[in-house]
Amino acid sequence: MRIKVKTFQELSLKELYEVLALRSEVFVVEQDCIYQDIDGKDQKALHILGYKDEQLVAYTRCFKKGDYFDEASIGRVLVKENHRKHAYGHIIFEASVKEIKSRYNSEIIKISAQKYLIKFYESHGFKQIGEGYLEDGIPHIEMLRS
Repeated sequence: MRIKVKTFQELSLKELYEVLALRSEVFVVEQDCIYQDIDGKDQKALHILGYKDEQLVAYTRCFKKGDYFDEASIGRVLVKENHRKHAYGHIIFEASVKEIKSRYNSEIIKISAQKYLIKFYESHGFKQIGEGYLEDGIPHIEMLRS
């Protein structure tokens, strides 16, 4: 998988369209979640795009501390459904952690994780904090890596 890292301003219209289409495919259609994905935070985010054979198959967005949480954070972590068997989620997530460390000089990262992915995030050094909660109708838990 080939990784591209871009600020919002660096995204081409084609890339932005691909990102929004894939996020809609996974978070709205696949997860049957009728909540607004476009939240006004993309402009502050660093976008991590994963391509296989020129197709966007994995994505995350990262924030420096203070832009989403008090800590640096990673969100909108996704892999296109028919590409999940290739460990692309681990690759894109590790690329995201690396970018936060290098660009934002931050070792502490906070995420709002879908509860069914706790073991995935624990495998990347995250620990559960606080109580579970519903976000857009889906069970979540805050997790921290320090």
